[in-house]
Amino acid sequence: MPAYRVLSAAVLCCLLVIPSLPVHADSAKGELFAPGVISSALQETSATFTPDGDTVYFMRSDFAEANTTILESHRSGHAWSTPVVAPFSGEWHDSEPALSPDGKRLYFVSNRPPAPGGAPVTAEMNGQHFPGTNLWYVERGRDGRWSAPLHVDGELNRGAMLYNPSIANNGDLYFSAHRDDSGSAYQIYVAHRNGAGYSNPERVDLGDVTHNRMDPGIDPEQRFLVYAGNEGDSLGSADIYIAFRDKDGRWSKPEHLGGGVNSPALENAPVLGRAFGELYVASQRGADVKFPKPRDDYASMMKTLESPLNGSRNIWRFDISDVLRAHGITR
Repeated sequence: MPAYRVLSAAVLCCLLVIPSLPVHADSAKGELFAPGVISSALQETSATFTPDGDTVYFMRSDFAEANTTILESHRSGHAWSTPVVAPFSGEWHDSEPALSPDGKRLYFVSNRPPAPGGAPVTAEMNGQHFPGTNLWYVERGRDGRWSAPLHVDGELNRGAMLYNPSIANNGDLYFSAHRDDSGSAYQIYVAHRNGAGYSNPERVDLGDVTHNRMDPGIDPEQRFLVYAGNEGDSLGSADIYIAFRDKDGRWSKPEHLGGGVNSPALENAPVLGRAFGELYVASQRGADVKFPKPRDDYASMMKTLESPLNGSRNIWRFDISDVLRAHGITR
């Protein structure tokens, strides 16, 4: 399994007021998203929002990634509700939800059997066996409810190591996978929407395939792509990078995102928000601990260990609008 898919323990349920993303220079430092409600002492990644921004779907898991589930939360004013299990999740190893720009489809990956009554999908890498993943989706009905999950058949789902779907306005589907042409690492692929189905996936050319590249977040107009990986200048085991697409469809050399998005901790699962320049990232950054520290008693120790900044991955929000404007991309 991907080396940086490790997860955490103990959940806090409440309703919390979250301020809107500041637009001044300090916004580059980011903010923890809905601490204690969505960002918890467990592991959270892959936040994806409905077009109105009032519902978020995300993944929560334990440290061992033995139990991954897709949750949803709703906003009222500035407050986010206690998450509940999404109606299509909770039975299988489901993860990495991604809404289409129009909000009518939600894609996710799962180890559930591709055919009724079949065996769960399993994967093997470097002698390790773990739950595999295929791509699934649900569709929003006229009554606002999600359909039963539908398996994406065909070449796109070949193999058992497919992660982090991301959808463009025209239906093109980006994802990361380990396939025959991935080299020793993971690479990013695109499957073009073709009627009711998809073309065979093509590897997105971002350069040397010895570099690990995962978790694409595609701009709906496909002007740029953010992803997690290591291009040789990562501050940690994985950082967030951005590549821009020229008028001929070629991708630029990936750039290491600055502005506080990356840290010496692990960052992955970048997702574009609904506002211009809004970026959500899963980060393992924690509280700064200096020694000697004020002596803990049991209650204070447990409060620290059960807080979001205990070293688990949480969801952080950043503003990269300045980076986009510098490359000629505006609203």
